[in-house]
Amino acid sequence: MIYEKKKTYIKHDQLFKELIGNFFEEFLEAFFPEFHADIDFGSIKPLSEELFTDLMDGENRRVDLVIEAKLKRRETLIVVHVEPQSSFQENFHQRMFLYFCLLYQKYRKPILPIAVFSYDDIRTEENQFKLDLLGFQVLSFNFLTLELKKKHWKDYLKSNNPVAAALLSKMGYKEEEKIQVKKEFLRILVNMKLDPARTRFIHDFFEQYLKLNEEEEAILMREISQLDNAHEFTQLPNSWEEKGRKEGKKEGKKEGKKEVALEMLKEGATIDFISRVTKLDQAEIEQLRKSAGQ
Repeated sequence: MIYEKKKTYIKHDQLFKELIGNFFEEFLEAFFPEFHADIDFGSIKPLSEELFTDLMDGENRRVDLVIEAKLKRRETLIVVHVEPQSSFQENFHQRMFLYFCLLYQKYRKPILPIAVFSYDDIRTEENQFKLDLLGFQVLSFNFLTLELKKKHWKDYLKSNNPVAAALLSKMGYKEEEKIQVKKEFLRILVNMKLDPARTRFIHDFFEQYLKLNEEEEAILMREISQLDNAHEFTQLPNSWEEKGRKEGKKEGKKEGKKEVALEMLKEGATIDFISRVTKLDQAEIEQLRKSAGQ
């Protein structure tokens, strides 16, 4: 991992490391299917976090995610190196080459290098590092890339893939599409039927990067309440519950639910549905409706 000086980058890189590490097979299936088909996922083994010293500037650098795996059709081991990148970095292609060299020196196995770019700017840099001398090409090193802003979120709606679902929040979408993006994300989450812990992780990852305000959340809940399987959505984690949990105050959590309930009432959601989503008593919601003159 390339540790930046700003702590927000460290948190970002750690989130991506956990997402890809916990759902490595699904990550390759969604974005690199040509390699997914040849890897024996029963053989994958995370390798110890590698700490190297960058000889150019003397700084310590961590390779973010290194996984060893066997191929299905060949008796060989490969090392997969995945490097999330949350901000532009000059000479990044050169760093990828240096990491490749260090990993190859240590393991002496074929290495598949992948860079994941999640920042908002569109990249124009090449996905390779070249060395030329007097017209002779000494070296041409290439690495795979996933540039999330160049991916369109609608292309992944039928995948039912947890990594693709989580990364909808970082793909290319218009500001006016935010509510629809989250609605489709929740629909995918319902369809996948993951265990509660994995559901919570995927939900919380998405929420880090795509947040709706209370009015937008109310519109979203109104649209969900009109679906035939609306009751299934009420079993998912929700944004206002998370807000209250982070604040660590019971009263703050309840007040947040009341605010959302009021917005949902304005959008025409039924008291029964609001109660199932917010876990507030129907009588309490009815009182809110009366006091607000709804």
